[in-house]
Amino acid sequence: MSGRLAGRRIAITGAAAGIGKATAKAFLAAGATLALLDRNVAGLSDLEGCAIGFDAGNPDSVRAAVETAATELGGLDGLVNAAGVFEVAPIGETTLDMWTRMISVNLTGPFLLCQAAIPYLKAARNATIVNLGSASALSPFPGLAAYGASKGGVATFTKVLAAELAPDIRVNLVCPGMTRTRMVSDWHPDEDELAKTAKRTYPLQRIAEPEEIAAAVLFLSSAESSFITGTTLVADGGRTFH
Repeated sequence: MSGRLAGRRIAITGAAAGIGKATAKAFLAAGATLALLDRNVAGLSDLEGCAIGFDAGNPDSVRAAVETAATELGGLDGLVNAAGVFEVAPIGETTLDMWTRMISVNLTGPFLLCQAAIPYLKAARNATIVNLGSASALSPFPGLAAYGASKGGVATFTKVLAAELAPDIRVNLVCPGMTRTRMVSDWHPDEDELAKTAKRTYPLQRIAEPEEIAAAVLFLSSAESSFITGTTLVADGGRTFH
């Protein structure tokens, strides 16, 4: 992957863990210079880049973080919105606090980040935005009313933004299936049961590794996808068509 992102200055949210951290590692290997945004700044210590603490649902925090990122990197060529929260509950047990938190971080967060980053991205050449959605927004499981709604909103938001920002900025969405992250392990703590679920529901009969999702994000952030905008790349082992 060396050189595929050479010279590109990219901000990645949620970079302290999971898909966000795997994406940061892949981008660094591909030559990018990074601003790493996360609420957990300590989790960024093993990554090379400008570490910035922020709250994805707080407008002032987001604006300050993006401004710092652009200043430290000398501009922005790309943004990856990988920060997210996940909770499972039947609709009758979904509290307003749960709903508000997932909408705030998963949907309002990308809105605020894109809004803050757009002026810097417009000043760059071949700028990109990649948002992280979820296959559960396309083919949802029970218990994901709040999470599915937040990620479904991100899917529509991405398409609208792609139409508005073309031809200057390409905007795309990656929808992962279940991936080996703490979110999934908290949801399915029994590894054997998780493996059985994957074999039953995924044609590829396994869940994804974070690095596999990061590869999709890298593709959409690179010149290899130069004629792609407004698309949804579903990286879910085939579940949504199965």
